[in-house]
Amino acid sequence: MKNYSIIICLLFFHTILLSQSQFPKEPLAHTFSIVAIDKENGEMGVAVQSHWFSVGSIVAWGEAGVGVIATQSFVNVSLGPNGLDLMKNGIHAERALAKLLSEDDGRDFRQVSFLDVKGNVSAYTGQKCISEADHIIGKNYSVQANMMLNDSVVPAMSNAFEKSTGPLAERLMIALEAAQASGGDIRGQQSAAILIVKTEPTGKLWEDRLIDLRVEDHPNAVNEMRRILTVHRAYEHMNKGDLAVEHNNMELALKEYSVAQDMFPENLEMKYWTAVSLANGGELEKALPIFKTVFQSDKNWVTLTPRLIPNGLLTVTEEDLAKIINLVEN
Repeated sequence: MKNYSIIICLLFFHTILLSQSQFPKEPLAHTFSIVAIDKENGEMGVAVQSHWFSVGSIVAWGEAGVGVIATQSFVNVSLGPNGLDLMKNGIHAERALAKLLSEDDGRDFRQVSFLDVKGNVSAYTGQKCISEADHIIGKNYSVQANMMLNDSVVPAMSNAFEKSTGPLAERLMIALEAAQASGGDIRGQQSAAILIVKTEPTGKLWEDRLIDLRVEDHPNAVNEMRRILTVHRAYEHMNKGDLAVEHNNMELALKEYSVAQDMFPENLEMKYWTAVSLANGGELEKALPIFKTVFQSDKNWVTLTPRLIPNGLLTVTEEDLAKIINLVEN
């Protein structure tokens, strides 16, 4: 009986070792993604969604003036930075991907797409990727997916992207939405990411990385990514408004803040700075009801308001400041 138990244990450990030798130890990121370049507007990007936590941190890679990469399925994360290094040295996307895959013992489990700054695209789907798995290479883009509900996801992404117009980030978003509408990941949704970089680098990361957005854990990650992208666009107008304030162009500031508020009407901060711009522009009567709405929602904005006077962000008289502050009491 004792010998029998020993044999059972040996068989058990043999099974574990065998399973570990057959499957890579890299993180799982079964997903759908797109890489693309907009040469006319000077942007390259990658977008992804998966039923996996923080998919953007391992799948999406990009560098201004170099290219973008999506590395997924059983993820070999090194394909991202190493691929960018090769393309940075002028190696064609196809050659760069082929070289790295030739050195990867787990290549059969990989799904990868490289796109370089010249618009060259190369994609690969390993024979052991979980069905449904496929990719399509088009002009200046590729779409790829694995472990999908059905085989319509990849064609849906391709068709949606080719028919789309507008900024690159919104076009990538349209592709993600098409994938989800066609069935998406068989397990559902959890995280998503969009990364956009410039084709012409400035050497300043904060300028070269145009968009870097992530949804880390959400049951409707695609819809949440659309919402966050809209918020991002609204805050672009807020930033332009702030810059206009720095240059004492209150007319432009008010215009930019108003556009942002229209895009994201429930945001108190956008309302607040619109009111500040109105007050600074001599239109206090228009500003007062906006201030009141903000103050009624959160009185911390009342505390903040006098603090804007010393540095010139709010340029009203003491009498007008009192009118603003006293709104919460009336």
